[in-house]
Amino acid sequence: MILVVAAALYDAAGRVLIAQRPPGKHQAGRWEFPGGKVAAGESEAAALTRELREELGIEVELSRALLRLEHSYPDRDVELSMWIVARYAGTPQALDGQQLRWVEPALLEREDLLEADRPFVAALKHLPPP
Repeated sequence: MILVVAAALYDAAGRVLIAQRPPGKHQAGRWEFPGGKVAAGESEAAALTRELREELGIEVELSRALLRLEHSYPDRDVELSMWIVARYAGTPQALDGQQLRWVEPALLEREDLLEADRPFVAALKHLPPP
């Protein structure tokens, strides 16, 4: 089981950031919430902060856990932990060469998101932006 953290990162207009998986990665071309694998001995909050710094060049200032789920793909099992990032410093940039897109929460279901991320879409539709 691979433990992964994912971020619901909002802009001033209340839109949520999604990222396209780059070529060469599992499920390349599909969209996901930013984040990544939790390293051995690392807390989820620390992994979230590290991943968002590496991928987007931002510093998480305030976050909270929202939802946890497990998903089985044909070739791997993942446990995902979704976090709401209520405050961050900096402007998200595509440091991994990935495409980024800001999407209104009500429109996320129209995006080609990974199956494991789909339950988060339903949860985010019913939450006010932080």
